[in-house]
Amino acid sequence: MSHLKTPATVAGARMTGLGAYRPDRVVTNAELAPRIDSSDEWIQERTGIIERRFAGAEETCASMGAIAGTRALADAGIAATDIDVVIVATFTHRHATPSASAEIAHLVGATNAAAFDISAACAGFCYGVGLADSLIRAGSAKHVLLVGTEKISDVTNYDDRGTAFIFADGAGAVVISASDVPGIAPTVWGADGSSMDAIIMQPDTLTAARVGVQSFLTMEGQRVFRWAVGSMGEVCERALVAAGIEARDLSAFVPHQANLRITNAIVKKLDLPESVTVATDIQLTGNTSAASIPLAMDALREQGQLKSGEPILMVGFGAGLAFAGQVALAP
Repeated sequence: MSHLKTPATVAGARMTGLGAYRPDRVVTNAELAPRIDSSDEWIQERTGIIERRFAGAEETCASMGAIAGTRALADAGIAATDIDVVIVATFTHRHATPSASAEIAHLVGATNAAAFDISAACAGFCYGVGLADSLIRAGSAKHVLLVGTEKISDVTNYDDRGTAFIFADGAGAVVISASDVPGIAPTVWGADGSSMDAIIMQPDTLTAARVGVQSFLTMEGQRVFRWAVGSMGEVCERALVAAGIEARDLSAFVPHQANLRITNAIVKKLDLPESVTVATDIQLTGNTSAASIPLAMDALREQGQLKSGEPILMVGFGAGLAFAGQVALAP
């Protein structure tokens, strides 16, 4: 039997650069609350959100993602032409095809890169970290640009009391590169398609176009809250075991910025010591789905609370119901 040639494998991969983009427009709770007969206090108590960012009319997932990606490349000191693969996690790209990744690769100048999108909603960034790590360790790539970017303001129903105040826009990106020392631990991930109706675009985009209505993001808030609080602590514990470390070894915990009450519940489940910094970027950025974890990392670094090489635990969870978590060294 003939043996096929395969690329040489490498020991591991790690995040080497980080970039973020937050739109200029700040939207307060006071702006959104009257339309749903609510208040700033009620929104903060329910989610922890104080304000969020909305993109401008001309801004897109691709344009925001390209800015974040360019900043990540500069942070890593990597030329765009050295990127082998561009992975984009998003559910709000304006085209079903072509991909946001192909557009972003063009915009950043990654002319030698393969490109594809991930549709795993709020788990998308952690899915992408796992995929990039696997591609690099298998020898299929040396440098991967991973972007999480969302313009959820385009698909939010501002008359829906359950979702009008939660979601926001933005983009975050990391460069993941080959490393002699592994900097990304095994990813713990999964999905439960039997609960796909818990967070879903309704009506579906084809039906919406056919009948002339808009497709909005809908969510059964209490159902999702119970799932996240009940399950994500265990996912985090499994990620720690997969990494061979304990919670006290972490420098930071960077969960998907879904809801501050969910974050606090997971922190309690993990019994995190006070030495572990917990990302709470949702307070000023809102829920940006696939963009939330890199945006939260960027905020921690800007605040001087995260340094390159420190171990962090990331976990993403959302529509699908998809989830993914891993321990990695900070970029």
